[in-house]
Amino acid sequence: MYFRPAYALMAATALALAAPLPALAQARISIGIQQEPTSLDPTTDATAAINVMLTQNLYEGLTTVDQSGAVIPQLAESWTISDDSLTYVFNLVQGVTFHDGSPFSAADVVFSFERARAEDSGNPRRATFAPIESIAALDDHTVEIVLNNPDAFFLFDLAQGPASIVSEASAETNGTRPVGTGAFRFDAWTRGDRLRMIRNPDHRNADSVAMEVIEFRFISEPAAATAALMAGELDAFPGFPAPELVAQFEADPRFNVMVSSTEGEVILAMNNSREPFTDINFRRAISHAIDREEIIEGAMYGFGIPIGSFYPPHGPAHVDLTDRYALDHDAARALIAESGFDGRELVMRLPPFPYATRSGEIIQAQLAAVGLNVRIENVEWGFWLDEVFRNRNYDFSIIAHTSPNDLGNFARGPSYFYGYEDEAFVDLWNAIRTETDDDTRLEMLRQAQIHLADQAVHGFLFQLPAIGIFRQGVEGFWPSQPVLQLPLTEIAIN
Repeated sequence: MYFRPAYALMAATALALAAPLPALAQARISIGIQQEPTSLDPTTDATAAINVMLTQNLYEGLTTVDQSGAVIPQLAESWTISDDSLTYVFNLVQGVTFHDGSPFSAADVVFSFERARAEDSGNPRRATFAPIESIAALDDHTVEIVLNNPDAFFLFDLAQGPASIVSEASAETNGTRPVGTGAFRFDAWTRGDRLRMIRNPDHRNADSVAMEVIEFRFISEPAAATAALMAGELDAFPGFPAPELVAQFEADPRFNVMVSSTEGEVILAMNNSREPFTDINFRRAISHAIDREEIIEGAMYGFGIPIGSFYPPHGPAHVDLTDRYALDHDAARALIAESGFDGRELVMRLPPFPYATRSGEIIQAQLAAVGLNVRIENVEWGFWLDEVFRNRNYDFSIIAHTSPNDLGNFARGPSYFYGYEDEAFVDLWNAIRTETDDDTRLEMLRQAQIHLADQAVHGFLFQLPAIGIFRQGVEGFWPSQPVLQLPLTEIAIN
């Protein structure tokens, strides 16, 4: 089995993509993206594409991160933390305005976070705000947040899309006409086709932003993505959906290719609240039936790193658990029989992403080899969000979880779409979040990976690769993805 090294091409192109530029010849860029969101508000919708396009571009948070994943200031120019790690005082940047002209102040931070942590909140990462005991505006430019327990991920989580600072005046309409404080502002959204943003001339860093117009084209079909790049209709496709065509672009001098890993764990999700998945023997049988190497080779053409639990292989706490369940058809059949499964047809509902649809066909055949009849339903993204994510109406699905530090998904209880309830894991995750010693926390993260693998909560498949195709002259795209964002302020075309 041959896995494409995640960073082999990255190293060769990173310097070129980050080099200082001469006078620019183009101030408009067209970027391909696979997924079109159903909303443009990251504080109410979990769709990854919202964060990729808008977080830290149109919307801003108190903090952001650099290419290494280190937390740095954004709307908060500085902050202090009390000795007990419970009280944060944020000093806000002054003179900032929202795109509608209204001034940004501490009141907007209080509104945004109170809204996010409310009982009826629709925030996809409401758990981020659960540790907040109180939040107050000390004056127009100072916010104090008091936690009820230390939170090792708090500042990092404030850099994510769900923690974007929004204005009360526009919060209800951000889903279709987003208003933020970022360097780009919303211009138009043609559903099913494209989204356009334009440079915000009133942004505090506007003079350092090269692009005047950013246009995202929604193209999920690999053949269409390839044709658009070849025809010059796109300048970049940072999440290129056709790994089988990478060699073609590598050989074409018009393009640069960049391959790296992401924070995205691709899983064969199992509805743990529904029989037969309530039985651990059945879940373990699925893990014994899965051949990750065949999936990576067949669906991803060798791009991807196998995973045995829910944690990125490049992370500092990674434990290789890929041998926890050996490929063993006899063991799988025996466990299926022990679970008492009645042999009914199982349904695998797949979102419209090539990694999911291709992997699904391979896994369908792998499960048939151990006697399971699985019917595939390829569904639109909106349907997947409603029926799978919100209503848990599925047996199997395949999805990449692209947010960082998201082991906490398994502590969200049976209302989350996993349908997984495990008080032992909830206790472990709470201990991880509140542990301020790095070494101790890393060891706890290792324990969490082992626990989830032992419970066979899902079929853990592979870490999603980031395959980027860029026209020659396109500069500034990050060679790594420490967060689910695509910073645009550094991009230029010469």
